Amino acid sequence: MSQNTKYIFVTGGVTSSLGKGIISASLAKLLQARGYTVTIQKLDPYINVDPGTLNPYEHGECYVTEDGAETDLDLGHYERFLNVKTSQANNVTTGRIYQSVIEKERRGEYLGKTVQVIPHITDEIKNRIKLLGKTGQYQFIITEIGGTVGDIESLPYIEAVRQLKWELGNDCTVIHLTLLPYLSTSGELKTKPTQHSVKLLLEYGVQPDILVCRAEHAINSDIRRKIALFCNVEVDAVIEALDASTIYEVPVFMEKEELDVITLKKLGITVEGVPQLEKWKEFLFKFHNPKQEVNIGLIGKYVELKDSYKSIAESFIHAGAVNDCKVKLHWIHSESLTDENVKEKLKGLKGILVAPGFGNRGIEGKIEAIKFARENNVPFFGICLGMQCAVIEFARNVLGLKDAHSREMNPATSNPVIDLLEAQKNISHMGGTMRLGAYPCRLEENTLAHKIYNSNETTERHRHRYEFNNEYLPKFREAGMKLSGINPDAGLVEIIELNDHPFFIGVQFHPEYKSTVEKPHPLFVAFVKAAIDKK
Repeated sequence: MSQNTKYIFVTGGVTSSLGKGIISASLAKLLQARGYTVTIQKLDPYINVDPGTLNPYEHGECYVTEDGAETDLDLGHYERFLNVKTSQANNVTTGRIYQSVIEKERRGEYLGKTVQVIPHITDEIKNRIKLLGKTGQYQFIITEIGGTVGDIESLPYIEAVRQLKWELGNDCTVIHLTLLPYLSTSGELKTKPTQHSVKLLLEYGVQPDILVCRAEHAINSDIRRKIALFCNVEVDAVIEALDASTIYEVPVFMEKEELDVITLKKLGITVEGVPQLEKWKEFLFKFHNPKQEVNIGLIGKYVELKDSYKSIAESFIHAGAVNDCKVKLHWIHSESLTDENVKEKLKGLKGILVAPGFGNRGIEGKIEAIKFARENNVPFFGICLGMQCAVIEFARNVLGLKDAHSREMNPATSNPVIDLLEAQKNISHMGGTMRLGAYPCRLEENTLAHKIYNSNETTERHRHRYEFNNEYLPKFREAGMKLSGINPDAGLVEIIELNDHPFFIGVQFHPEYKSTVEKPHPLFVAFVKAAIDKK
């Protein structure tokens, strides 16, 4: 293969949410399984600088990378599929592009020129696209362009792709993901929306090389020929993408459709051998053939939109497969839980996970769920705010500090067992005030955490503002709470656990961000095992 980095662009047409991220990740997986080095980046057309300040109802979960970037949830898919870390450079928003260009203009870098969308914004986009290629680490950069072709906000990105197609020549190819709707009245798949979508791309000067067509029914050879004819692509470059029972099946579907083979040919690369997907297929076999099922409750305040807890749900899939078990998640709204109904609502659950979040809504319900888990020996796992709620619950009901709370929820509490660090107190800007990204955690010996990690130290990703208040450390220790994970640099509490309980762990970090198909997170694996073992 030539030394040049190859660029693959994935655009979407007809409708949003067709699964560009999953197609991008699946193609990347196939190329990786052929021995190539690959990374994926996401270009998001919205004007927020990053998704950090977006409500989960708007955009699903905010995914955090090792280097502390708050990014789109698609980066989670990229990491889970490839088992390769992403960074700040893998997610670019229109807000960030404009911010950068305006800062350059203010510094006088454009020498008094009129700053315009073309060339200044498009040049900035092209620079960001090529940034990862310049590191020399990757043979392939797959770039997913958010939104749908025809959106006003996506236009500068499509224009940047048009320019790069000319500049990069054979080192660049475009895959367009589109929809073939099925009309039940006539019993046929319709190609017209796909034709229109490609026609729109052509108006912007971009000819797609490969079409991936989402469909509910198989695409016959007549339809493939028709699409190829009207959209100027070869027949074998019309790829069928049927609905899958799990996103993890998509790489196998795409292998069957030879998406990787066609992509390599378009980039002028000789294709040899087949992708090595043994481990992946082994995981799929376990996923499809569980020996048992276990009921686990996920207690959160955004449960109406499952994407708000995307990484947690996926981590349970990975951990379930390792344990030869299907994790059946029960999504329980924390606002619906009270002292009166908690027993009824959580009945029959073999494990309870209290999810992360910000703000006061639903907090008392989370605390009730933790009290129920602690008193009834139900395996409990608290993440971020879930851990903080476990600290509050313990302070109130074991230490007898009845008004114990987090200063985030109740600034007037006389027992702020969760509080802001001094350094954070006078920061007013949102974003940047949090502990973000990977931090080390020292694991105390002879604890459950140490046994689970089988190590003295680990690093985990953070996304929070408030911390365990160390003034209360002695009281918690005396009452039997173990502080089994500590940040060695700042002495901050990272992991809490209870001894006289089958499984009771709260973590200040987000282990779900690091769980992948090939490396399921040990905390999730241990939690699922504890849930299975609960009699």
